[in-house]
Amino acid sequence: MSPTEVSARPRANALELARTVLRIEAQAVAALVDRLDDAFLRAVDLLLRCRGRVVVSGVGKSGHIGRKIAATLASTGTPAMFVHAAEAAHGDLGMITRSDVLVALSYSGQTTELLTIVPTLKREGTPLLAITGEADSPLARHADVHLDVRVDKEACPLNLAPTSSTTAMLALGDALAVACLDARGFGPEDFARSHPGGALGRRLLTKVEDVMATGEAIPSVPATATVMEAIREISRKRLGMTAVIGADGQLAGIFTDGDLRRLLERGTSVRDLSVAEVMTRDPLTIGPGALAAEAAQLIESTLRNQLLVVDNGRLVGALHAHDLTAARVL
Repeated sequence: MSPTEVSARPRANALELARTVLRIEAQAVAALVDRLDDAFLRAVDLLLRCRGRVVVSGVGKSGHIGRKIAATLASTGTPAMFVHAAEAAHGDLGMITRSDVLVALSYSGQTTELLTIVPTLKREGTPLLAITGEADSPLARHADVHLDVRVDKEACPLNLAPTSSTTAMLALGDALAVACLDARGFGPEDFARSHPGGALGRRLLTKVEDVMATGEAIPSVPATATVMEAIREISRKRLGMTAVIGADGQLAGIFTDGDLRRLLERGTSVRDLSVAEVMTRDPLTIGPGALAAEAAQLIESTLRNQLLVVDNGRLVGALHAHDLTAARVL
């Protein structure tokens, strides 16, 4: 059909067709809920007992779904990889060992490429989890555990293109991954370690000590300093504040740009004023080992721009909201 003929076709039913597709696919996934039984528990146990890797395999659309399932498993605490069934039959079978678990995806359960490699793997002792839409298919019969993803019909108007069947397969794969995640006690920090480049990774892995100013970059003056000396320190270090350190070496307070503005608004002469007289005592502080995300929450909730970093009462760093923004935590 030419582009001209396509553009001339009626488009009034496009929205209704889209709604029908989504409705059929949603029903296909919902139907899996009541179908889950002990086989699902055995499948989860098989994956949890795997001493090697979960190897997901398939062909065509099932292969694309398999790649996603393998990626989801791997990112949620279950070591996994995808191996294309056709490539496995031509040498990549060597990637799979008896310590692994093969998860074979085929809606018909009759995919030639999978049926070619399964006997070899079974002889080697590799457990097989088959996910098919046909419980009496050859692949299902070979499996140690079989999960049924049959659907009443495809969302394709021709009932041919894999649509609701692949959606159901993907959803069941997600259910397996999440069940394994929960059984392993896999938490946010574990997730962040496998996603260090993402926003969650930054929020859960970046610590205050990773982004704070240290050493000579920390603005600080002794409690005996004048306000003018504190102002010069603020100007040099450019963090909008300076820490004030007591005679015992412990943090005594903080003096900020805001404190200076308030003094000037009241007409106070600051030339001979001691910073200890006007500093804020018991300033907002955080530990160096705290998550940068905690520092961001503290800054936002108190409407401050700076935090002093303290370890056992001693000043070890300084943090500005700009540091958190630069680290893409705030």
